[in-house]
Amino acid sequence: MAKPTLNSMKLAEHPEYGTEEAIQIVDKEIPNPKDDELLIRIHASTVNRTDCAYLTGEPAIMRLVAGFKRPKNPVTGSDFAGTVIKTGRDVSRFKKGDRVGGFGDNGVSSHAEYMVINEEGGVIKIPDSLSFEKAAAAFEGAHYAYNFIKRMENLNGRKVLLNGATGAIGSAGLQFLKYHGAIITAVCPSNREELIKSLGADRVIHFDLQDFTKDHEIYDFIFDAVGKSTFGKCKPLLTEKGVYISSEFGPKAQNPFLAFIGLFTSGKRVKFPVPFNIQESLEYILARIQDGSFDPVIDRRYSFNDIKEAFRYVLTGEKIGNVVLIHDV
Repeated sequence: MAKPTLNSMKLAEHPEYGTEEAIQIVDKEIPNPKDDELLIRIHASTVNRTDCAYLTGEPAIMRLVAGFKRPKNPVTGSDFAGTVIKTGRDVSRFKKGDRVGGFGDNGVSSHAEYMVINEEGGVIKIPDSLSFEKAAAAFEGAHYAYNFIKRMENLNGRKVLLNGATGAIGSAGLQFLKYHGAIITAVCPSNREELIKSLGADRVIHFDLQDFTKDHEIYDFIFDAVGKSTFGKCKPLLTEKGVYISSEFGPKAQNPFLAFIGLFTSGKRVKFPVPFNIQESLEYILARIQDGSFDPVIDRRYSFNDIKEAFRYVLTGEKIGNVVLIHDV
């Protein structure tokens, strides 16, 4: 590792795809923002499913974006909360000292002490009442959850089955569904029932004790927040015009195709929304935090220097909500 200087920062990079062992903490020069960019001192970020996909290059379709043989950008990190240190001369929405947070689904290299981002990118001012840890945990999973449930029309009083309620997407989606008045059956492990009911579930199915696809209820929507089921298995649980939405492509990448076919049918169908407009997501998420209807779930906290341990835990697939990295060490 190079000797740090006054103009250097620590960052985590992985020159090759692999497990957490591919990650190296190195010293690099602090970037200088371009005319339309902000330089941000990172106080907190998370290690999440998006980051793991960029680290491992799996599923294979990720490499179309991340790089075929090796990572185009070896620095992980897709969300952040921090303080604006410097602004480019054309920046008008932010100033030095602003508390900010944000997200980028193609990565923003936030597993570092500092990062730069375009002021029109996925970045928003956060209130003083919101801690950096909570802000960092608020965006990645909630962005996807919001983009999925906003495709569910007229949720008030409608029955929704949520599979994967304990993850970052699921725990945010559960709270958003409750905000919009849905009647929610949540699928989770039996030892997490108390948490899931506190987040708004009306009924709970324990996946370690029963197969939720054998449930006796019929639903208007099924939201598979972990992508571990299929439309075929869930179809018997849907109303005549019920909708299945998944956070994954499906075991044979069938969900986008089924969603396309659904455009020409009037019965049970699949929706596979592509999450666009991160700024809209950030504004919605922040509004839900401020009105008290959303509180991001934090499972564990790790020091930035222990980023390998954080990735190791997240890669087990056992995390609950979010795993936060504390950069102020």
